[in-house]
Amino acid sequence: MASAPSKKAIRSPGGVGSQSGRSSGGQTVKFARRTSSGRYVSLSREDIDMSGELSGDYTNYTVQIPPTPDNQPMDGQMDSGAAASVALKAEEQYVSNSLFTGGFNSVTRAHLMDKVIDSEVSHPQMAGAKGSACAMPACDGKVMRSERGEDIDPCECRFKICRDCYLDAQKETGTCPGCKEPYKIGEYEDDAPDLTSGKLPLPAPGSAKPDNRMSLMRSQTGEFDHNRWLFESKGTYGYGNAFWPKNGSGMYDDDLDDGMGDGIPEQTDKPWKPLTRKIPMPAAIISPYRLLMFVRLFTLFFFLGWRVKHPNEEAYWLWGMSIVCEIWFAFSWLLDQLPKLCPINRSTDLSVLKEKFETPSPANPTGRSDLPGIDVFVSTADPEKEPPLVTANTILSILAVDYPVDKLACYISDDGGALLTFEAMAEAASFANVWVPFCRKHDIEPRNPDSYFNVKGDPTKNKRRSDFVKDRRKVKREYDEFKVRINGLPDSIRRRSEAFNAREDMKMLKHMRETGADPMEQPKVPKATWMADGTHWPGTWAVGSPEHSKGDHAGILQVMLKPPSADPLYGLPEEEQMIDFSDVDIRLPMMVYMSREKRPGYDHNKKAGAMNALVRASAIMSNGPFILNLDCDHYIYNCQAIREGMCFMLDRGGDRICYIQFPQRFEGIDPSDRYANHNTVFFDGNMRALDGLQGPVYVGTGCLFRRFALYGFDPPRATEYSGLFMKKQKKDMFKDPEAEMQSLRAEDFDSELDTALLPKRFGNSAALAESIPIAEFQGRPLADHPGVKHGRPPGALTVPRPPLDPSTVAEAVSVISCWYEDKTEWGERVGWIYGSVTEDVVTGYRMHNRGWRSVYCITKRDAFRGSAPINLTDRLHQVLRWATGSVEIFFSRNNAFLASSRLKFLQRIAYLNVGIYPFTSIFLLVYCFLPALSLFSGKFIVQTLNVTFLVYLLTITVTLILLAILEVKWSGVGLEEWWRNEQFWLISGTSAHLYAVVQGLLKVVAGIEISFTLTSKSSGEDNEDIYADLYIVKWSSLMIPPITIMMVNIIAIAFAFARTIYSQVPQWSKLIGGGFFSFWVLAHLYPFAKGLMGRRGKTPTIVFVWSGLIAITISLLWIAINPPKAGGGVVGGAGAGGGGGFQFP
Repeated sequence: MASAPSKKAIRSPGGVGSQSGRSSGGQTVKFARRTSSGRYVSLSREDIDMSGELSGDYTNYTVQIPPTPDNQPMDGQMDSGAAASVALKAEEQYVSNSLFTGGFNSVTRAHLMDKVIDSEVSHPQMAGAKGSACAMPACDGKVMRSERGEDIDPCECRFKICRDCYLDAQKETGTCPGCKEPYKIGEYEDDAPDLTSGKLPLPAPGSAKPDNRMSLMRSQTGEFDHNRWLFESKGTYGYGNAFWPKNGSGMYDDDLDDGMGDGIPEQTDKPWKPLTRKIPMPAAIISPYRLLMFVRLFTLFFFLGWRVKHPNEEAYWLWGMSIVCEIWFAFSWLLDQLPKLCPINRSTDLSVLKEKFETPSPANPTGRSDLPGIDVFVSTADPEKEPPLVTANTILSILAVDYPVDKLACYISDDGGALLTFEAMAEAASFANVWVPFCRKHDIEPRNPDSYFNVKGDPTKNKRRSDFVKDRRKVKREYDEFKVRINGLPDSIRRRSEAFNAREDMKMLKHMRETGADPMEQPKVPKATWMADGTHWPGTWAVGSPEHSKGDHAGILQVMLKPPSADPLYGLPEEEQMIDFSDVDIRLPMMVYMSREKRPGYDHNKKAGAMNALVRASAIMSNGPFILNLDCDHYIYNCQAIREGMCFMLDRGGDRICYIQFPQRFEGIDPSDRYANHNTVFFDGNMRALDGLQGPVYVGTGCLFRRFALYGFDPPRATEYSGLFMKKQKKDMFKDPEAEMQSLRAEDFDSELDTALLPKRFGNSAALAESIPIAEFQGRPLADHPGVKHGRPPGALTVPRPPLDPSTVAEAVSVISCWYEDKTEWGERVGWIYGSVTEDVVTGYRMHNRGWRSVYCITKRDAFRGSAPINLTDRLHQVLRWATGSVEIFFSRNNAFLASSRLKFLQRIAYLNVGIYPFTSIFLLVYCFLPALSLFSGKFIVQTLNVTFLVYLLTITVTLILLAILEVKWSGVGLEEWWRNEQFWLISGTSAHLYAVVQGLLKVVAGIEISFTLTSKSSGEDNEDIYADLYIVKWSSLMIPPITIMMVNIIAIAFAFARTIYSQVPQWSKLIGGGFFSFWVLAHLYPFAKGLMGRRGKTPTIVFVWSGLIAITISLLWIAINPPKAGGGVVGGAGAGGGGGFQFP
């Protein structure tokens, strides 16, 4: 075997155990053995004595093609159905019951917790689950448990022993402390060969006593004949079988379909089916849309030309301001409209996904899921602003998603390091023991319990099982108790901490009395926050102290739910538990709580820094090749959403997709959507149009990422555009042309990167560096079609994931420390990009700039749903943050003007618009005052309302209306939603966008950071009204410009109307022209006015104060500009020389 390794084994460049398959002296085979902790230890040729006897550890060795990226099932010994070793289960239990902490200049510690929350924990996967006590003297540990939560007895005498005592006994005497007999390790180890099916292990090199049957399989040269071994022993090697095993005599016998028959199954020439389809827009809609777009463009061009050539000689100042604003508006409209030339729709076929990845086949006889793993990230920062119950419901919707349980991992990042969040997540993990199987049993939608129990309508609709009503009633009662526990956690933690702190004070007083200290001196005991097991919380305390405050605490990592077993675990009948789950898989996905280390003097980069810490920790612990990130208030509304996203990633050409963006949908919005919170024009119009180019922008949540793209690598193939006519040139980015079916080295990904430079880019974690090629390989689509390049073989991901061990978790703690990113490229090229409050847009732009593509996935049932602020002030502050980030992008190297040649022209235009749109506020503000200035002065933007001007104006207006109607047709946006979007565009453009420009300019020019905060608040009156927040008036400086515009235009209309009525020569055309545009401005500001009035038309006093102040200022300004004449009358503004005066009655 050693002298004639297989081609696949030789070409394999590395994996978990062997990172460098190619050496300077030539290509070699890496031998490995699996340790009790689940890791693979590489063995060189010198490590194995080829001529002498081998130790028992190496007797049955295998050439380990790494378990990921391209390991294939060798025989039944790797099947998860085999009994796992006691030592392995001990390590798993230790990991799941330990709270790991560590950080800069500190030792990583594992604090073993027998109690995570005050309530009882029953699920065996969860930390702190109940179990028997250890029988060893003076030991309070818990006995090791199986997947079902039953005690594991390593000895036949049933002596109860915990993990630590068992390991000590193994190390010291190797005998059971109960019966004093040696432990029979062979009965539990998972590396014992299974010979019952006729399969034989590969021979050990230099074995002195080979098996008789193996000796018959030697070729004439004396070397081992692999082909003969494969056929005569009915064994397997690599992926695919040389001989298809008969029913009852092959591996995975119990899982074979009855219809498979004996021997090789009959292969029908099934046509290759794509997972997704691109659906073009109907020509009857898109063709007129494009035609009208160009008609309006040419009309604007000729109109602006006419305006420039025909100035208003009576008011050059008014004409000049208007023409500058109109030119900018035309430019801004062009930036917004051009990317909408190629909108498309897409559809997925979930049945094909199941057929390819979860159906028995020659490469996957068991039908075990061949889908890649997914890590789901949820981020939260402050439990006071982001209620733990909302976050817990989001976590529950993730744990219940329809995806292979062993391929899913959920990570919660608590950037505040709060014990409240930690215990709330532990409560959610405990309640998932009931909620998740209930969802699977009855196909519940949505799988957020709060949303599900609040859905109006008949809950029994489409429910077939007779016990649904009874189960639902029980789960509803459990959920009500769960909410009570969550809402009571702040008080519970406070009372617990006060009790423990009082105890510590008493201990300190007693110690002071015993040592003779001054009894009048107060004991100096820090007011700590205590966990349920009676120890200090390592994160943020309620009363901040050094190393225990929001910006100063250790890194924390807790495996709330340990990784599940690879095979289904069915529940018990109703007699033994609350609900009958006997035919339901009760396994739960892995769940991890993480709070990265924070220390003073370090820039932690807010949400982007937290996401990058999650990327590193998850790469070491689960290394899912795909990452789904969600905000804590965005839950999974469609349990099949992840599968729909995976259809795009795993389809032909999917290896070029960096992320799948889902539209954001919101709940709790007022029926009229006063402030355009649904933002459907953007999500259903602009984003759908970008999908026809290089892909939608990343909007911060509801996005499925390719981990390899987040690492800053180029796509396997990219298209470059050059020249005036954007000539295409395709490039294959991977250097090795034979790398289509194997994992790659770092230098294959990036010509500028080699092994020596990995620490400079990714940090000094070797485990993180080793995970990169594995994630890249696992994320490839199936190589089941000649057009699929850089694919992976079918069945490559059916091997169970290796279990966690303490050293792995300790490594994950080290990569979330505050110093890890120093002198690396995290935040610059790798992961989420730093330097902007809108890190999401910048991160997506960087990927597109490297040649990646993205896809917009609109599902029939909304994929995710979340909450949005319906209060006017909160909404304006949200838009202010977005606009400030856009201004930062414009003044940074992320400006699309500086994009590479891999960015499409229209995609470049779209990103230009992202950075430029806030500057429209300057021109919009001026233009909103022009009608009032026209009415006050008696002048208009044109000298006369002639036919040419009116024809141009009519054509522009009609084309705009027709474009809006057609856009509504192809995007599915309602006309009312389109109008709400137009209204809020003007409201935000004259307030938040304007402030963002000022703030961005001050930051760029003077380096001044400005934050706009609320100055006064008023509370709602009706707490029962779900829309009560809509009527709350919170005064903010952002409201000043819109209020000023409203007041000035209202006063101007009244002033001009009175002047025209009492004028001897009324100028009705100028009144109508100015009045029309004033009403246009006021109509757009109507939702803003309603927001100021609050409930039942109450207008804040500040509005009257501002109105009076504006009126007085305008009156004084008018008198200064056009003072009254000696005659005592006010000179009319109609242009009369000495006449035109009038007296108010």
